[in-house]
Amino acid sequence: MNAQSGQAKQETPSWAGDVWGGLAAMLVALPSSIAFGVLVYTALGPEYAGQGAMAGMLGAAALGLVAPLIGRTGGLISAPCAPSAAVLSALVAGLLAGRMGKTFEPASILPLLALTALVSAGLQVIYGVIGGGRLIKFIPYPVVSGYLSGVGVLIALGQLPKLLGLPKGTPLLLGLISPELWKWQALVVGLITMMVTVIAPRFTRKVPAAILGLLGGMLTYFVLALFSRELLQLYGNPLVIGPIRVSGSFLGTISGRATSLLDVDLASIQLILVPALTLSVLLSIDTLKTCVVLDVLTRRRHNSDRELIGQGLGNLATFLVGGMPGAGTMGPSLVNVTSGGQTPRSGVVEGAFVVLALLLLGRVIAWVPIGALAGILLVIAWRMFDWSMFRLLRYPAGRLDFAVIAGVILVAVGVDLIAASGVGVGLAILLFIRDQIRGSVIRRKRYLNQMSSKTNRLAAERAVLRQHGDQGVFCELQGNLFFGTTDQLFSQLELDLLTKRFILLDLRRVQSLDYTAAHLFERMQTQLAERNGKLLLSGMPSALFDQRDFEHYLAQLGVAGEGGDVMISETLDGALEWMEERILEAAGMAKTGEEQPLDVKDIDLFRGLEESMLTGLATRMREVSVPAGDKVFSEGDQGDEIFLVRRGSVRIMLPLEGGKRHHVATVGRGDFFGELSFLDRGARSADAEAKAATDLYVLSRDHFDAHVESDADIGVQLFARLALAIAERLRQTDAELQVLEER
Repeated sequence: MNAQSGQAKQETPSWAGDVWGGLAAMLVALPSSIAFGVLVYTALGPEYAGQGAMAGMLGAAALGLVAPLIGRTGGLISAPCAPSAAVLSALVAGLLAGRMGKTFEPASILPLLALTALVSAGLQVIYGVIGGGRLIKFIPYPVVSGYLSGVGVLIALGQLPKLLGLPKGTPLLLGLISPELWKWQALVVGLITMMVTVIAPRFTRKVPAAILGLLGGMLTYFVLALFSRELLQLYGNPLVIGPIRVSGSFLGTISGRATSLLDVDLASIQLILVPALTLSVLLSIDTLKTCVVLDVLTRRRHNSDRELIGQGLGNLATFLVGGMPGAGTMGPSLVNVTSGGQTPRSGVVEGAFVVLALLLLGRVIAWVPIGALAGILLVIAWRMFDWSMFRLLRYPAGRLDFAVIAGVILVAVGVDLIAASGVGVGLAILLFIRDQIRGSVIRRKRYLNQMSSKTNRLAAERAVLRQHGDQGVFCELQGNLFFGTTDQLFSQLELDLLTKRFILLDLRRVQSLDYTAAHLFERMQTQLAERNGKLLLSGMPSALFDQRDFEHYLAQLGVAGEGGDVMISETLDGALEWMEERILEAAGMAKTGEEQPLDVKDIDLFRGLEESMLTGLATRMREVSVPAGDKVFSEGDQGDEIFLVRRGSVRIMLPLEGGKRHHVATVGRGDFFGELSFLDRGARSADAEAKAATDLYVLSRDHFDAHVESDADIGVQLFARLALAIAERLRQTDAELQVLEER
């Protein structure tokens, strides 16, 4: 891929490159399209082989001309594909065998095939309109791998009878053990076709391997015809496609397709709904998977939803002209890009070349051996099968993924693709639940004596919080809170629910929340309330753009908000501060009544100083009152003062880009702030604004230095206390950073 990528980067899109790329892509897509059409229609009977070849070519032409004009993915080639052939041939087999409750004649199945293609095309358009392109890509790879591998097995099982030339209706197992039923000419042609297709890329990549394989098979057929003259008979020859007839005008064909649907009754429509849904999803996955690879090669980015609309309209065109539905296919697309096709024009050019081949080579295509097409399809089936799945058995962690792939394959082969689609969806759900419960929903868990709010506490308060802070639990959650993970969350917090008073759950990293999780919150609150405790939630995602308004959802259920007991905090810091206040209240340090301004001797920084020192400092300080919401100073202001809070509190906010701010700390009554400029006389590094009406003592460095000249001891003691207070704050910051950076 690196070589291809490098080539794609160097080429500039041009008409010449698109023409050569479209021609090369046609040479790859056309044989496969014919083979897939024959595969589906010969399930109705050998006499339908010519009609199947025509359907494959018409599908390639319609998709090539329409899908690129709408989808606009550069380099993408759309054509009939293996998933389409597998789903439609399985539908035909089921209708013929009466497995769907009613037995149909071949002639009455053709309108149902057309209706299936029409409904599938409509669903693809709907997927694109509602934004389903992003969702389809999230189907787990083991499910997709199993489905596509199952398609490969079904194609192989369907082509083995044609490779052996078995009479119609012969069971495969009986045919394999009955060599007398084989047509050795068909077997020789098929084996040589397979051999040339596989070996050709070792000698040349200028001519697609499928074309060389097909030419090798046809050459072998005519060599054998020299010894068996009956092989040169075109009409009634089961070993070749046979005459390809096109009757009526183009508008007549479209009108006939539309009127044929009028003969389909409601009961028959119900039979094709699930196959149509399966077909639409598979074609969409196949297309988007190819688009992702092309993005790497062309260094562009496709529009998933637009491409699905384009594919749906392209398949609608195939329905109108009587063609076979398809998708963006990997092989022709890679050949197109590496041959110079870079824009959507190359896809249209490929469709135009298919039309020319249809008009000019119809008689040649009639002589294509069925065995050669079977050989090409068997090579495709071999490559579709995910042989790397067996490597998963080497590792215990990969065995469940292997079981998923194998399960989808077995259901696809043993039952049908429709049942496999249901099994795939169920296994996708199981894989999702497996991934969710494999890791812990708790990203980080700490107690309140290990981390704290951004409110700077006095020494006595910090001592109480260190001693009793384990009564508050903080848990940062992640992932999805649903029935698969809530029991895990309850188990991990069960001991805390029995012994602690407060539990804070931060939901900022939670992606989804269901009713089971809401009910768990109620249970947790009930247990905590028995010890006068509380469950708190913070970081509630409530952005409408991602549909995660948890707060509104919990309020509707009566869990939180009015009528609910669970407390929701707007910020994490607010929730931590609330828990700290309750713990301090329980320790007898509650704030009673209205705060009174502190005197100098009650400020924590000055506590214990001699009376004479306090008196001298008081003469150097001034008193300031700041209303709630006003700034004490702003970032960049010059000043050398330290501020001591007598009453109220001040928030320290760090301005960020885009007008946002980060909450650094809240300084309460008895504490101080502004010490950095007091120490180094530099500009203020943050904003300080009053959280509530606040009274302050203000001491400038100039006034303090003047006082120290007459009393040097006060300078020594104050700087020592400042150093100790700053060290304690730094230790607290270190602890918080350690929690944040924990992996």
